[in-house]
Amino acid sequence: MTINCKGALIDLSEPKIMGVLNITPDSFFDGGKYKDEKSVLSQVEKMLDEGASFIDVGAYSSRPGANAISKEEELQRILPIIQLLIKEFPQAVVSIDTFRSEVAIKCLEAGAALVNDISAGKLDENMLSTIAQYKVPYIMMHMKGTPFSMQQKTEYQDLLTDILYYFSERVMAARALGIHDIIVDPGFGFAKTLEQNYSLLQQLELFQNLDLPLLVGLSRKSMIYKTLEITAERALNGTTALNMVALTKGANILRVHDVKEAVECVKLYSSLMNCS
Repeated sequence: MTINCKGALIDLSEPKIMGVLNITPDSFFDGGKYKDEKSVLSQVEKMLDEGASFIDVGAYSSRPGANAISKEEELQRILPIIQLLIKEFPQAVVSIDTFRSEVAIKCLEAGAALVNDISAGKLDENMLSTIAQYKVPYIMMHMKGTPFSMQQKTEYQDLLTDILYYFSERVMAARALGIHDIIVDPGFGFAKTLEQNYSLLQQLELFQNLDLPLLVGLSRKSMIYKTLEITAERALNGTTALNMVALTKGANILRVHDVKEAVECVKLYSSLMNCS
């Protein structure tokens, strides 16, 4: 199971780590931490040294209830960072966390290698055609509504069936345009209650029926810290515990804030799976 990132084939049969770089002032965990070039470069160098295969850069907060920002503001935040990362870390595989096709285009032309879209093309009718045009891997996530409204859209006829149907429809639309490298993300915390998140994780292996790489983003989310009655800052141990569950159920990419611990989790998982 491979994806083509700027001519390099990345094998996802062994799980990979995607490090998160939020350059928003209001993200739920690390908002406002990376305000200048020095802090950005230091964090990205740290994540790469610790074993991240991808760096996912986002400039639009998708936390529940987040306020919208304009396309111009998103570009103003993200484009200089992409240009900086490509210049300083030319071998890095940089992912763009955006649902806007115009932002994706500018960042891909600056050297980004793949697009991570929380809306799977539903918030911008030009996104799928953009991915097809640039022939880059595409991460499509499950969400209903927008980040601002999603927590009021948690009703499902059947949670897993509804999400799998959603992906079958979005994958069909992408395939019709010639998009080959598709990764699915079930969207933990997006239009899902605490209980639904755990139900989704419990049945995560069902996503293998899609025969596509699976990305899981559980890092420091409210399903962890609310359950443990702690804060996001203290949720690393819980993140690692649930990341191991996700790996045993077929996750190919873990999207995380803490790369070192996730890499160790993958190493232990691999040792477990490869023992005779």
